[in-house]
Amino acid sequence: MSLLKFTASALTVAVLSSVSANSMAERFIIQVDNNNKGVVKALAKKLGGDVHLDAHGFIAASFAGKDLTQVKGLLSNPHIKLIEVDQKRHLMSLPYNDVLSTEVGSSQITPYAVYQSQADQLSFDPGIGIKVCIIDSGIGRNTDDEGEYHPDFNWANISGTNDSGTGDWFEHGGPHGTHVAGTVAAKNNGVGVVGMAPGVYLHIVKVFNESGWGYSSDLAKAANDCSGADIISMSLGGGGTNSTEENAFKNFTDAGGLVLAAAGNDSNNVRSYPAGYSSVMMIGANDADNNIANFSQYPSCDITTGRGKNRKTVSDETRCVEVTAGGVNTLSTYPEGLARTASLTATSGSDTQSIYYASSVMENSGTANAETYPMGTAGTTDEGASGKICLIDRGDNISFQTKVLNCESSGGLGAIIINNVEGMLYGTLGSPNGTSIPAVGAALADRTALNASSSAAVSITSSDYGYMSGTSMATPAVAGVAALVWSHNTGCTGIDIRNALKATAQDGGVSGKDVHFGYGIVQAKAASEYLTAEGCGIITDPEPIDDITLTASFKGKKVNLSWSGLAGTVVDIFRNGINISTTANDGSYNDRINENVNSYTYQVCEEGTEVCSEFVTVDF
Repeated sequence: MSLLKFTASALTVAVLSSVSANSMAERFIIQVDNNNKGVVKALAKKLGGDVHLDAHGFIAASFAGKDLTQVKGLLSNPHIKLIEVDQKRHLMSLPYNDVLSTEVGSSQITPYAVYQSQADQLSFDPGIGIKVCIIDSGIGRNTDDEGEYHPDFNWANISGTNDSGTGDWFEHGGPHGTHVAGTVAAKNNGVGVVGMAPGVYLHIVKVFNESGWGYSSDLAKAANDCSGADIISMSLGGGGTNSTEENAFKNFTDAGGLVLAAAGNDSNNVRSYPAGYSSVMMIGANDADNNIANFSQYPSCDITTGRGKNRKTVSDETRCVEVTAGGVNTLSTYPEGLARTASLTATSGSDTQSIYYASSVMENSGTANAETYPMGTAGTTDEGASGKICLIDRGDNISFQTKVLNCESSGGLGAIIINNVEGMLYGTLGSPNGTSIPAVGAALADRTALNASSSAAVSITSSDYGYMSGTSMATPAVAGVAALVWSHNTGCTGIDIRNALKATAQDGGVSGKDVHFGYGIVQAKAASEYLTAEGCGIITDPEPIDDITLTASFKGKKVNLSWSGLAGTVVDIFRNGINISTTANDGSYNDRINENVNSYTYQVCEEGTEVCSEFVTVDF
């Protein structure tokens, strides 16, 4: 196992390949009567269908050249409850290179989000038994030459569910899932990195391979596979709702669990799913300076229901970003050797002491150590570069590959390309790459010192640790914080933990709750102390007042609430202990749901107070 000895270097993230949505056949979820599922499967196959997934209460199938309407027409059977599109889901991380600024020789790094979220201020005992279920691309348990597993995980505390389509849970489908797992659970063992809840029990459900795509049916089945865990963490999402998927996560939450999902990375106000379901806590990303990540999606909390005169828009905070955590330049675990690290040192004149400079991987593994040669923008070959390390300026509309190729063609042993604008230079040499010498990027701030150097050493090597950015990285950070807080408050439910994280979050952005940060950056110690002081259930169970009445009725998938006796112009509406809407105190509210069975419990309160109605339960 190649343990990274951290220096002022850069770690490069492998770019996950993706498959065009148009190249993937449309799939459908068919909700069925379990006792007669075999009949439906046989019918689907007889009609030319390909059954991809068989789970409790549903199957997923595709029919070549058929759309939803045509499939509904084909499958007319009393044992079929519902047919709907199986929505596509994808991983939510960005390819990224960045600089690791630490003391040379450190053997364990604490990622900034640990400090930022107060996770370093609480101890964690894995023996408490809190378990996080990670639905992702598996985890890299592959061994090194000595037969050792990745040293940053407590493998005795990690289980998983195999998938016939994606393979063994302990065989990674790209680095994403391993990176996520490290953010949650990397051990505090003096090696590599440390997670939010070091050594916490994990259950891994592998729904993605290196294509980075999956389906809502895969997530619905995965939610069932997570049974027995306390927390589900999903660094994934996509467009469109799916009732089978939604119900699976609602059932997990109703059983006392907590479900988290990434808001998305498209820098827009589009609502992604499963994060957009009320039972799922939507997580945004911030950077090390407490600023919102420029990629973090920020859907409105407003939900519009009804048509014509019955059209109504209400605010539902469970449908938008609720909290954030560090998700920019997040350092975490990788499967063995899948990350790359760049190292750059230089000496000046008679000074024998090498100075480390920040650098980024561009291309070509290898090491070169030689005298330096300033080569300008390297627009042509230069025999003076023979046997030396080329110092190259960015610019003059010359591609990075051409610059490095001219260095190599001149006999250069390695290349350092220096930025011409503030900050680190990130880039690649493109494909196909016609060069072979190690090439690294450097910051403009170091240009003068590097050009004054007499010699330099550049190195690009493989590593088991790397950076990623995305709401994918923020989500496991919150999952780890939730596990940490829960371990100190074991009598709580997932709803209690969810509400405590919101109640104690550090405000970010504009003052007060907003669509970017939600309530703010999660604070582990503050949330734990809040629950210790207030107790579990206090947040969501205000005492009813006799003079306030609430009634509820339902028709189809709509619950109609009516109330009287509340003062003020605005009220909070709670469903199963979660504030689903802050709306006008006009005496009525329609709650549209996607549930065929089970029940909901409602309460209406004056905004921000414990002046509330009695509880009313609607059974379906």
